[in-house]
Amino acid sequence: MKIADVVATAEEVASTGSRLAKIDALARLLARADREEIPTLVGLLLAAPRQGRLGVGWRGIAALDVQHAAEPTVTLTDVDAAFDALTASAGSGSAGRRTTILSGLAAQATAAEWDFLSRAMLGELRTGALAGVLIDAIARAADRPVVLVRRAAMLSGDLGETAILALTGSPDDLEAVGLVVGRPVLPMLASTAATPTAALEITGAASVEYKLDGARIQVHRRGDEVSVYTRSLADITHRVPEIVDIVRRLPADDLILDGETLSLDEDGGPRPFQETMSRFGADASRDLALRPWFFDILHVDGRDLLDEPLAARLAELERVVGDWRMPGIVTADPDAAEQLSRDALAAGHEGVLVKGIESSYTAGRRGKSWVKVKPVLTYDLVVLAAEWGSGRRREWLSNLHLGALDPDGEFGEPGGLVMVGKTFKGLTDELLRWQTTSFPEHEERRTASTVFLRPAFVVEIAIDGVQRSPRYPGGIALRFARVKAYRPDKTVAEADTIQTLRTLLRG
Repeated sequence: MKIADVVATAEEVASTGSRLAKIDALARLLARADREEIPTLVGLLLAAPRQGRLGVGWRGIAALDVQHAAEPTVTLTDVDAAFDALTASAGSGSAGRRTTILSGLAAQATAAEWDFLSRAMLGELRTGALAGVLIDAIARAADRPVVLVRRAAMLSGDLGETAILALTGSPDDLEAVGLVVGRPVLPMLASTAATPTAALEITGAASVEYKLDGARIQVHRRGDEVSVYTRSLADITHRVPEIVDIVRRLPADDLILDGETLSLDEDGGPRPFQETMSRFGADASRDLALRPWFFDILHVDGRDLLDEPLAARLAELERVVGDWRMPGIVTADPDAAEQLSRDALAAGHEGVLVKGIESSYTAGRRGKSWVKVKPVLTYDLVVLAAEWGSGRRREWLSNLHLGALDPDGEFGEPGGLVMVGKTFKGLTDELLRWQTTSFPEHEERRTASTVFLRPAFVVEIAIDGVQRSPRYPGGIALRFARVKAYRPDKTVAEADTIQTLRTLLRG
């Protein structure tokens, strides 16, 4: 398949706000792909190449000076081979080798093809074709039940491999996809409520647990072999030896655990989220110890618990992890839930997570079985631009332009971002220095006062609410926005939507 065919479909998908039209266009494209092309195609459509990180940044792509081809000849196989070569380039001279590989691919591609490939490599496609739409398209192209495709994708954590099973295998192949110790699954997600009482009205009797300002982890154990993954399924085992040691001492041979981790200060209180996340970096210091808290168990010693009610999973969790379990209670009493929330806040944590006691573990879905409650409203938004500061901050990029995701194009481009406000509050000197160094790597253009960015940075913003405003396309503006923390563990596709923010107008 030629890349030109993929580009044409991506343009068709981006031009419509209709979910059904997007699904139809993608299904037609998927149905034409050969088996060996499917993972590459899915990776490009999601702007998440199957090879993972390619070691390519916007500055390196922008610096290329090549003449693009006049006619389309580049195939998916050509692109996949180039991406393989990029990931294989490491060590001395790797930057030069990557430039040579990129220059060769850019020269083979037309201008439109190269624009598409550049954005796919950088994770910046805006077609509105997020994973949920693509799953529906795979199901349609394969004539398979979407629920079967969705479950296989969630349990395998690999949409490309799921697409191969759906498009070239039998229904039995999809049904055979299950939990495998050592293969991470997409994590279950939570919706939000304003109070524990409101959350209980949604869930009924529930496990009410502390909500930490930590990093999500999923831990797999088979015998003495332990693997630790982030919420994005990145393997960080070698960076967290203390967690590996804790799990090796648990009374089970095979395990899949879901939980959070954070670092504690000298008084036993939680350190800021950014300090916890620093342990996941390449230059992490082991001086900052991490402590895990586990809140769910998906497998133990040959027994899959995914479809069992939370009550059964918690019983096994208590037996296996003991003191490493997340603090919480099981209750239907709003007063008890409110008290636990106060206890969590007094201990320095974010709030509580309320989980229906009869709910199964629905990997990768944000339903109403889990509901998070934070006393301060926080949303994950995308940095669109930053203005140079004034006074003491005049040498730093300071005031942030913030955008929310608009998946269906209700207020602009489908899959695009809608500006909802600005803020410079909550920015420490350390963050200001980091922004000033990091933002130009993703610069799209600039004026005398502002650097405009390609979407790459997700930041957690605390607000007091929203108000109606004609200033921005979404018709709302944030009230008293302040930076809580950057979220390097989240992608732009995981940002909150303009539709979610607009619900606050009715709150």
